[in-house]
Amino acid sequence: MKRAFSTVLVALVCSGPAGAEVIDAASGGFSLVHEVTIAAPRDRTWQAAVFEVGQWWSSDHTISGDATRMSIDPRPQGCFCEAIGEHAGVVHLTVTFVNPNVLLRLTGGLGPLGLLGVDGNMTWEFFDAEDGTTVRFAYAVGGYRPGGLDEMAGPVDYVVGEALQRLKAFVETGDPANAG
Repeated sequence: MKRAFSTVLVALVCSGPAGAEVIDAASGGFSLVHEVTIAAPRDRTWQAAVFEVGQWWSSDHTISGDATRMSIDPRPQGCFCEAIGEHAGVVHLTVTFVNPNVLLRLTGGLGPLGLLGVDGNMTWEFFDAEDGTTVRFAYAVGGYRPGGLDEMAGPVDYVVGEALQRLKAFVETGDPANAG
């Protein structure tokens, strides 16, 4: 288990270049935003995002190495969780606000951020668009990390951006690996 956590931390920190969606980064925290339009109605996009997260989330960004173990319980104090064995699991984020088909707010430190003295708010918003549904993932993180949090902004941005692209590919094609 400790080895899996270390592997996820290394993968997160070394996950390629920073995306262009980091809004702000400083030693005390960072914020980022990603947005895409998905060619599907809002209710279908919401259904896939929330109830089918294990089908589009990347297994590379899990503790178990198996995204099908991921789930979201979309109610206040619900869990964005990962089952890792019998009676074992990880709370990645906690649901703090839900308005079905409109907004899901999750609070906590995603992935390795959960090992640090940080907190964050991730908001998933769903808007009607001419060509389907616009989805925006925004994440604001603040707290303490030796050396500062600004170094984490790029890797976290990459993971969040990849997740949104995988959701788009999953809804539009049924295959999250088609994310471009």
